[in-house]
Parts: sequence; C-alpha cells; structure tokens
Amino acid sequence: MTERTDAREVENVAQTMRDTVQALYGTRQMFTGEEDDTLTQAIIHAVPEGMRLEDLTAKARDAAQFFKPARRRGTATLADLDSLVGWAIRFKGETSALFADPDMEKPSLTCVADYHAKAPADVTTPTGDPSARHCAHRGVYKFPLSDEWKAWMAVSGKPLDKDEMGEFIEANAKDVMDPTPGILNGDTTFDRADWEERLVETAKRIEGRFGQLTELLRLSKQFRVYEVSNLEVSTNRDTGEAAIQFLNEHRDKEGAPISIPNLIIVAIPVFRGGTRFRMVFRFRYRKSGPKVSFILSAYDPDRIFRAAFDETIADAAERTALPLFLGTPET
Repeated sequence: MTERTDAREVENVAQTMRDTVQALYGTRQMFTGEEDDTLTQAIIHAVPEGMRLEDLTAKARDAAQFFKPARRRGTATLADLDSLVGWAIRFKGETSALFADPDMEKPSLTCVADYHAKAPADVTTPTGDPSARHCAHRGVYKFPLSDEWKAWMAVSGKPLDKDEMGEFIEANAKDVMDPTPGILNGDTTFDRADWEERLVETAKRIEGRFGQLTELLRLSKQFRVYEVSNLEVSTNRDTGEAAIQFLNEHRDKEGAPISIPNLIIVAIPVFRGGTRFRMVFRFRYRKSGPKVSFILSAYDPDRIFRAAFDETIADAAERTALPLFLGTPET
C-alpha cells in the first residue's frame, strides 16, 4: 500500500534540513541593497573557512527576469514606413527620438524609444546620471530603393552598345517622359509650371536639348555615324610657318552634321511605392573605330535622392511628433 505524503510534511522536512545545515556549518545569507527590490539586491552566502563563497546575484536577477523583464530591449525591423510610425507611437515616451541615415546605398530610419533625456550629462550624482537611458529599445525601417531607381542608376555612366541601349529603353519606356511644348520651346515665353521652369533652366545650364522617347528608340535601331576627316592648313604671314591639323567630324549618311538630343526626362520613384520624381539624364554617344557606344548619365542624382528622403522623414517626424536627427544613434 502506497502512502501519500502531506505537503506540510514535505515543507517541514525541508525546513528541518535548512536548520540542520545552518546549525552544523554556520552558513549565513547576507543582502546588500533594498531587501524588497530583487533587481538591485545582491545575495551572498557566507560560509566558514574551507567552504566556497558564491555570488548568487546574477542567478537571482535571471530568476526575476524569468517572470517579468526588467526593461524593454531589442530591435524591431519594420517592413514599411507606416509600421515604423505605428511602432514609434505605441512605445514613445518623453525621451524618444528619430534618427534618419541618408546613405544612398542603405538609407534607414530608426526610432529609439528609450533615448537619453534632454539634459546635460551629470557625472557627479552617486546614483548615476538621471538623464541617461539604456537606448536599448529600437525600431528600424530600411528604405527599399525602387526597382526603377536601381535600374536607371545601374546604367548611369555605363557605355552601352546600340542593342543594349535599345533593349534598356524599350524595357523602361514607361519611365521616359516626353518634354512638354513649354520645355521644348525653352527660349519662348510660355506659361510654364514650376517643374517645367526648373527643367528649362537645367537645360540652359548644361547646354542641352530634350528629346522624346520615339527619338531614342529610332536612334537605338537606325543610328549610323560617318566620320569625315578634313585637313586644315593655317599660315603665319609674319614668319611663314605653316600649321597642319586634321579635323574629324561626325556626319549622318547624307553628309549633314549629326544633331541629336542630349537630354531626356525620366520620372521614377526613389523608394518602392513612393512619389515619382522627374530627373534629367544626359544622353551622348562615343565612337571608337567602327564601334559606337551610348551613355546615359543621371544629372545630379544626389539632389533627387535627398528630396525624396527628406520628404519621407519629414512626414514620419510630423506623424510621430518626435525630434528628428540626421545620422545614426549611439551603439
């Protein structure tokens, strides 16, 4: 027959063992700090000589963390800007702050929920700087660059042969914007919008002429360059010295000088799902022997990137009502 042991009997046995050990070896438990605060309290057992002294502070704190964390910590990675804004609003406090990193390769926006309080550092207080925080609870949004931005930036400044240029323009034709009449007639007085005026000024600044999508497609299929060498002789009448110079000119098949548009307008979003921005690409060709290469180069892409980035982070700062800093927070 199996006997059932009453819980009170077990408790009495355990108490008896503790009392016996205490009587035989004279062990004593000591506390430092506040006895009712497990997280700040150090628990040390003192035993006679020949027995080890073990610090149980870490174990006591781990046990307390098992039931309830002492503070919030960790980094949440958010998939879109709305989620970052929602995360910031959910956890923000009086000391929370946003940090925006305008790295063109890896732009990001970070919310530090437990950032340091607004106050000068205090190194004189025995209990520690009252304005210091752990800065351990964070939310991060890594801006995804749009497929259009990555595609155009990948070819920017890269020589393309005729077929490569044609295939790229055809694949990305939706991004090419034909210039308006106001832009094409830059020297004529037109009632132009602000964005048209900016493009006209850009064309004047870099001595360019905007072209249309149909012109680019035609050039990629039918472009031919004929190189003509002319001999130029000049004579100094005073000394009788003669200078001979060969001038190479590029002409079309009818013999007329080649005149092609050297600017195109591209409207693409910088970030995935973001606003489309109009930007200028320079278009030029390079002839080396029988080979002709085309080059598309983005004009001032840094400015376009910063315009898109600044617009987005300003929206996040307004919606969260948090201070915004450019850069990255302390590690």
